[in-house]
Amino acid sequence: MAISVFDLFSIGIGPSSSHTVGPMRAARMFVTRLKKDGVLAQTASVRAELFGSLGATGHGHGTPKAVLLGLEGHSPRTVNVETADDEVERIRRTGRLRLLGAEIGDVHEIAFDEPNQLILHRRRSLPYHANGMTLFAYDSAGTPLLEKTYYSVGGGFVVDEDAVGEDRIKLDDTVLKYPFRSGDEMLRLANETGLSISSLMLENEKAWRTEDEIREGLLEIWRVMQSCVSRGMSREGILPGGLRVKRRAAATARQLRTEGDPMQHRSEWATIYAMAVNEENAAGGRVVTAPTNGAAGVLPAVLHYYMNFVPGADEDGVVRFLLAAGAIGMLFKENASISGAEVGCQGEVGSACSMAAGALAEVLGGTPEQVENAAEIGMEHNLGLTCDPVGGLVQIPCIERNGMAAVKAVTAARMAMRGDGSHKVSLDKVIKTMKETGADMKVKYKETARGGLAVNVIEC
Repeated sequence: MAISVFDLFSIGIGPSSSHTVGPMRAARMFVTRLKKDGVLAQTASVRAELFGSLGATGHGHGTPKAVLLGLEGHSPRTVNVETADDEVERIRRTGRLRLLGAEIGDVHEIAFDEPNQLILHRRRSLPYHANGMTLFAYDSAGTPLLEKTYYSVGGGFVVDEDAVGEDRIKLDDTVLKYPFRSGDEMLRLANETGLSISSLMLENEKAWRTEDEIREGLLEIWRVMQSCVSRGMSREGILPGGLRVKRRAAATARQLRTEGDPMQHRSEWATIYAMAVNEENAAGGRVVTAPTNGAAGVLPAVLHYYMNFVPGADEDGVVRFLLAAGAIGMLFKENASISGAEVGCQGEVGSACSMAAGALAEVLGGTPEQVENAAEIGMEHNLGLTCDPVGGLVQIPCIERNGMAAVKAVTAARMAMRGDGSHKVSLDKVIKTMKETGADMKVKYKETARGGLAVNVIEC
């Protein structure tokens, strides 16, 4: 099985990769299947049921909105974030759904009663994963046409019930030039070939795309990240959702610009870059899953740190940064989890911190051993991080947490670069520990909003 860097870094919509991007993709997959099976025109009604974390925190994460948009054929990558709310309001106002209308243009419109046909089970779960959803389609006589269960397993990845028992990732049997599934294998291949971590990943990516396509695709990811930071640092006001959280990135950036040499405030700028992204994410804006939406600010922040504060930084470095980050993220995806609903925030912000730390060490000229060391440091000091979003929203503590993780990633890279790459705890061991810690973690601390800050902070 193979994972591409473009699986880990995908362009989507906020506020959550597992609760927004994944459910939108699943709903779109469902109506696409109706068309493929030749029963779309016969479909008179649909029903969606959300379970586990999707049911518990779906409203705060925009899951109902995502499902409605997906049923109409919208994709997280291309949906217009400026008009998405208007589209959902039209569905709710008229009580009508245009199944797959956004994709095929033809309008197959059906009645849709959201309170009775989009059901969030707050305390019921499906057996395979905490983020489960089942969709049903019926003809005019009420005869079932299709029933499918999907699991949003983190980072926008979706698997259907047919994949249960196979793996938690997309099944892909593409043969890679330098396959590796552990940090030890990655280092062994680097030593045997003399290639850097990013070069190993580049050679593997060529199994799917040409080098020019890889470069352009990664630079497009970087452009979306830049645009997201720019928007986040220019917009002010109150974030949606009821907590009345104030955007801070723009005001803080203005203050810092008046305080002299930016080099003297590098850590604060890294924090602001990350917060800008996650404020945009909380507002339902366009973001890059990196590897998730809840942790979307860490990698863009460290990449901006690299471009703005590291002498000699260029677009080649951006490409190498993202390739190295992808190599590390793949290890987390294959051997543990990047889903907050499965292992807590250590799997989201912790993984992102590790990926960013290793990637920064890569572009600072680190050896493969120093890159692996940086990634290990970034994860080791996020072990046990819970996911307990206040109000079920990706705002508190998520926005600040991304800012803190960005600074931690820079520190981890700098620490690794001061050493020779040798260390006591390997990246493989810390990934294994993260998985075991997530298994031991109480469910209420895994994106249910039923523990921790979510119950100790009064919602205002």
